[in-house]
Amino acid sequence: MPAETCRIDITRDTCPMTFVRTRLALDRMEAGEVLLVLLRGEEPRRNVPRTAAEQGHAVLGMEEGAEGSARLWIRKGG
Repeated sequence: MPAETCRIDITRDTCPMTFVRTRLALDRMEAGEVLLVLLRGEEPRRNVPRTAAEQGHAVLGMEEGAEGSARLWIRKGG
Protein backbone atom coordinates (compact mmCIF):
# COMPACT_ATOMS: atom_id res chain seq x y z
CA MET A 1 0.00 0.00 0.00
CA PRO A 2 1.10 3.60 -0.48
CA ALA A 3 3.01 5.54 2.13
CA GLU A 4 0.54 7.61 4.09
CA THR A 5 0.84 11.34 4.66
CA CYS A 6 -1.50 11.32 7.67
CA ARG A 7 -2.90 8.65 9.97
CA ILE A 8 -5.92 8.44 12.27
CA ASP A 9 -7.17 5.73 14.61
CA ILE A 10 -10.96 5.45 14.79
CA THR A 11 -11.05 1.92 16.20
CA ARG A 12 -12.88 3.09 19.34
CA ASP A 13 -15.37 5.36 17.57
CA THR A 14 -18.86 4.43 16.40
CA CYS A 15 -20.83 5.64 13.38
CA PRO A 16 -21.39 8.42 12.49
CA MET A 17 -18.26 9.64 14.32
CA THR A 18 -16.09 7.25 12.30
CA PHE A 19 -16.61 9.23 9.11
CA VAL A 20 -16.83 12.60 10.88
CA ARG A 21 -13.28 12.10 12.19
CA THR A 22 -12.15 10.79 8.80
CA ARG A 23 -13.64 13.78 7.01
CA LEU A 24 -12.03 16.24 9.43
CA ALA A 25 -8.65 14.62 8.80
CA LEU A 26 -9.17 14.78 5.02
CA ASP A 27 -10.23 18.45 5.28
CA ARG A 28 -6.84 19.29 6.83
CA MET A 29 -4.92 17.58 4.03
CA GLU A 30 -3.84 18.73 0.56
CA ALA A 31 -5.26 17.12 -2.59
CA GLY A 32 -3.29 13.99 -3.47
CA GLU A 33 -2.13 13.23 0.07
CA VAL A 34 -2.88 9.78 1.48
CA LEU A 35 -4.72 9.15 4.77
CA LEU A 36 -4.33 5.85 6.61
CA VAL A 37 -7.44 5.11 8.66
CA LEU A 38 -7.29 2.43 11.37
CA LEU A 39 -10.82 1.18 11.99
CA ARG A 40 -12.74 -1.68 13.57
CA GLY A 41 -16.18 -3.17 13.00
CA GLU A 42 -18.41 -4.08 10.10
CA GLU A 43 -20.26 -0.77 9.84
CA PRO A 44 -17.15 1.47 9.57
CA ARG A 45 -15.54 -0.96 7.10
CA ARG A 46 -18.60 -0.54 4.86
CA ASN A 47 -19.46 3.11 5.42
CA VAL A 48 -16.14 4.98 5.62
CA PRO A 49 -14.82 3.87 2.20
CA ARG A 50 -18.23 4.32 0.53
CA THR A 51 -18.71 7.83 1.92
CA ALA A 52 -15.14 8.84 1.07
CA ALA A 53 -15.65 7.74 -2.53
CA GLU A 54 -19.01 9.55 -2.71
CA GLN A 55 -17.22 12.75 -1.66
CA GLY A 56 -14.66 12.47 -4.45
CA HIS A 57 -11.75 10.79 -2.67
CA ALA A 58 -9.97 7.70 -4.01
CA VAL A 59 -10.14 4.56 -1.89
CA LEU A 60 -6.75 2.96 -2.55
CA GLY A 61 -7.31 -0.23 -0.62
CA MET A 62 -8.20 -1.93 2.62
CA GLU A 63 -6.19 -4.52 4.52
CA GLU A 64 -8.05 -6.71 6.97
CA GLY A 65 -6.48 -7.18 10.39
CA ALA A 66 -7.14 -9.19 13.52
CA GLU A 67 -10.41 -9.11 15.48
CA GLY A 68 -12.42 -7.09 12.97
CA SER A 69 -9.86 -4.34 12.52
CA ALA A 70 -8.74 -2.95 9.17
CA ARG A 71 -6.36 -0.44 7.61
CA LEU A 72 -7.88 1.78 4.94
CA TRP A 73 -5.93 4.06 2.58
CA ILE A 74 -7.69 7.09 1.08
CA ARG A 75 -6.17 9.61 -1.35
CA LYS A 76 -7.71 13.04 -0.96
CA GLY A 77 -9.44 14.25 -4.08
CA GLY A 78 -9.00 17.71 -5.51
